[in-house]
Amino acid sequence: MKTFLKIGDQVAHALETGGAIVALESTVIAHGLPRPRNLETALAMEAAVREEGATPATIGIVSSHIVVGLSPAEIELLANSEKVAKVSRRDFAPVLASGGLGATTVAGTLAVAAEAGIRVMATGGIGGVHREAERTFDISADISELARSPVAVVCSGAKAILDLARTLELLETAGVPVVGYRTSEFPAFYSRASGLVLEHRVDDPGAAARIMKTQRDLGFQQAVVFANPPPDAVAVDERELRGLVDEALQSAAASGISGKALTPYLLDRMVRTSNGRTLDTNIALLVENARVAARIALALRAA
Repeated sequence: MKTFLKIGDQVAHALETGGAIVALESTVIAHGLPRPRNLETALAMEAAVREEGATPATIGIVSSHIVVGLSPAEIELLANSEKVAKVSRRDFAPVLASGGLGATTVAGTLAVAAEAGIRVMATGGIGGVHREAERTFDISADISELARSPVAVVCSGAKAILDLARTLELLETAGVPVVGYRTSEFPAFYSRASGLVLEHRVDDPGAAARIMKTQRDLGFQQAVVFANPPPDAVAVDERELRGLVDEALQSAAASGISGKALTPYLLDRMVRTSNGRTLDTNIALLVENARVAARIALALRAA
């Protein structure tokens, strides 16, 4: 992969000097949020990382290169272009060979961050086990990538439309530690509560960094997931969230929506039925997770 990496100047300087770096995915820019809030959020996440004293490294594919540290112009290009491929591990070769634009998923960003030597990344929610996966076999590639990329991943749990209990079970099977950040419960993305109790918890960046250092000293290759609940002010009540998810699932079934079209349909439906509240929550938690990741990256540098 190193042959295809193009490291931005600020990221290269941070790597050379041992600075704190936070990798950021770009699928949220190209596919996850509506315009113009996608671009606004991407820049706000980078700003949050810088405010904490770390260097942001938004990752994407431009001109047959995997860019680690997209420029503002490149971020804007991904935010406003119509044809941007979603890039997980399986997609790198086809997208790079085509010369097209690519936005990295959580899995794609993890793979690149690990190769580039970046030890912390931030995202909204990881992928996981989809509902009715026993019938569809629909399980996110994020799980397998988390099992082989030694990176700290700050997220607000997994996307609420997934089977959260099975997602945690599969992460356990893969040997991926899931640690609550100032919580003892696995967040349900939009909600601070899921009813799923976590076995491990930390309450400050230093404790998170010590776990990462110990994981590395053990020689383990799995990522460590730090589950950070959405900010109180914008979090959706657990009962209300269940209602939003159930309504979206029923709407999708009635409309015959399935496969790759299902997730974007469900998320868009929830935005509309919540009068935009879930979108506001999504944006707020993205920025907050970037901020927390920066603090962990700084603590990890000092560990």
